[in-house]
Amino acid sequence: MIRRFFRHFIESLKSLKRNGWMTVAAVSSVTITLTLVGIFASVILNTAKLASDLEHNVRINVYLRANSTDNDETIVNEAGETVANPNYKAIYNQIVALEHVETVTFSSKDEQLKNLTETLGETWNLFEGDANPLYDAYIIDTTDPAYVKSVAAAVAAIDGVTEVRDGEVETERIFKLADMVRTWGFAATGLLLFTAVFLISNTIRITIISRSREIQIMRLVGAKNSYIRGPFLLEGAWVGLLGAIAPAALVYFLYQMVYTSVNTSLASQNLSLISMNIFIPAMIGALFLVGIVIGALGSVISMRRFLKI
Repeated sequence: MIRRFFRHFIESLKSLKRNGWMTVAAVSSVTITLTLVGIFASVILNTAKLASDLEHNVRINVYLRANSTDNDETIVNEAGETVANPNYKAIYNQIVALEHVETVTFSSKDEQLKNLTETLGETWNLFEGDANPLYDAYIIDTTDPAYVKSVAAAVAAIDGVTEVRDGEVETERIFKLADMVRTWGFAATGLLLFTAVFLISNTIRITIISRSREIQIMRLVGAKNSYIRGPFLLEGAWVGLLGAIAPAALVYFLYQMVYTSVNTSLASQNLSLISMNIFIPAMIGALFLVGIVIGALGSVISMRRFLKI
């Protein structure tokens, strides 16, 4: 068994060399096809990742009343004495107790004013101290984006809350965009893989047809079908392997370049491409796997008509 495998292995390498131009044509076809698959799959998968990040970035902003002391441990009473706040985190605890609430973060009006000043310029420096027109707020992350609307409605009913914002129309658009990208993106990826299978299989079939005389001679001298099929199966796998080298290298270098130049700016918006440590090995492995499997299967399927009695 092992001896036969090595015999087929050596014979497949000799066949690649002996049928030079047909091998070059088959490898070139596989290279072009897998390059398109690698590039389009990279774009589609990362677009789906960004859409998912946008969806998970939807947060609920809960604005408290102007005189709210919900986050103050102590307050000054009417006598001017500093005492413990009996309503400390009363609103916060009601929010945390709601179903589907993951995290609740306090944002003081001073922090919000500082962020606005950094973003919009020194104009907002006019509103300092008691002149600050903003409100203290709680920022809520839900366990799943689908619960944003229901949680926002529940929070709006809590006493002491003056306004709840969840993005409204923009939120609906983001959810619809994320669903559309996922649906059509993965459908396009499937169609792309089907196209790759079709093109590579047909290329392998052409190389097999061009050697039909060789197969017929082997049958006439009494070779078994399994013996005839072995070298061609390995040869198809070699074609797929060789054809995947250039696309894998291209994906490796291009993705590194795009990731390092784009991901920094995306990070400031809490977005990210798929990590290089995950994406590059997975995509390269997938390209080699697709090339080898389709090449081998293409050879076997194309030979059936020549091996019939």
